[in-house]
Amino acid sequence: MAPTLYHMSFSPPCRSVRLCAKAVGLDLNLVNTDVMKGEQFDPEFLKINPQHTIPTFVDDDVKLWESRAILQYLANKYGSAKDALYPKEAKLRAQVDRMLYFDFGTLYPTFLEFAIPVLFKNEKADPEKLTKIHDALAYLDKYLEGHFFAVANRITIADHALVASVSTFEAIGVDLLKYSNVKRWLERCRAQMPGYAELNGQGCDMISKSWKPKLRV
Repeated sequence: MAPTLYHMSFSPPCRSVRLCAKAVGLDLNLVNTDVMKGEQFDPEFLKINPQHTIPTFVDDDVKLWESRAILQYLANKYGSAKDALYPKEAKLRAQVDRMLYFDFGTLYPTFLEFAIPVLFKNEKADPEKLTKIHDALAYLDKYLEGHFFAVANRITIADHALVASVSTFEAIGVDLLKYSNVKRWLERCRAQMPGYAELNGQGCDMISKSWKPKLRV
């Protein structure tokens, strides 16, 4: 049986996992889990993931949450040496890990800190929190200088994580024009990642239609 992914299409971490699965040629059994309706608290789901977060991934006896760990697992188990999505060479793998941690600890959290209070707590948008998004994008722009993708010149799982975050920023109206390296990298990802339009673009379109008017970036 195909591995199961509990997900929602608008979730950037969920989209990153689907992009990676596509890259390694893995079909997924998709189970939509509507966190807006509290489906992550269903007893059956809590048996799988007591932390009640998505994405949650099940592959036989392997149960994983935290999207970046899922990306590493997919590349390790299902990726090929030709794909080189998660390089085995220590120096390159360390660079991929660094960018995964950058997305987890710096880049993606700025979206949550800015958007969640507005979307779910009816608070006004905080300009200082928007500034943090731009600060993170400036770091990424510097990291991307001199190469085509996040690490060296080929797509890795770092790009799958980062592109889900950055495309979400773009979807809510964040102007990327002054981040020329980020802008060019994003266009390369759109053009070269298998299934990008379906697996990431559609979720971004949903965000743009429903969240952009509320956030007013």
